[in-house]
Amino acid sequence: MRINTLIHEEQYKRPESVLVVVHTRGGRMLLLRRVDPPDFWQSVTGSLKWDEAPMTAAVRELKEETGFDGAGRLRDRHQSFCFEILPGWSRRFAPGVTHNIEHVFSLELMEEAVVTLNPEEHDEYCWMSARAAARKVWSWTNRAAIEQLIAHDSVPHIDAEGGGDE
Repeated sequence: MRINTLIHEEQYKRPESVLVVVHTRGGRMLLLRRVDPPDFWQSVTGSLKWDEAPMTAAVRELKEETGFDGAGRLRDRHQSFCFEILPGWSRRFAPGVTHNIEHVFSLELMEEAVVTLNPEEHDEYCWMSARAAARKVWSWTNRAAIEQLIAHDSVPHIDAEGGGDE
């Protein structure tokens, strides 16, 4: 039985992931543009390994995608979403798996920081106001997580320079 489980784990992704919204105290949000599909902007995301807890995955993904060390600094939002896996990505999951559970975390920085991108996953990053970020992200779960930060944490939705856009 364990041998079948190991084969299953190595062949398919776990249908559970993390979303890490990185923002400054002043309300600027970090977004990353995926290499594929084109023009797909998002916060930090990634799948959990089969033996990994959500917080551990969030710390790992943050480091892999931005170079930031989130150990002891990430906030578990105690929020999760269930979404349908897009047809283009369904081949990564076991047959019959149609939905993914996404756990939300956040990281607050004092100010914008330089990001070290993983060029295999992302080719550009930007910092922008929370409202502009909520409009720019592709995923409804990412949009909802940003809007929750605005609504419940008093994250300013107008950037420090006084504008509401990028």
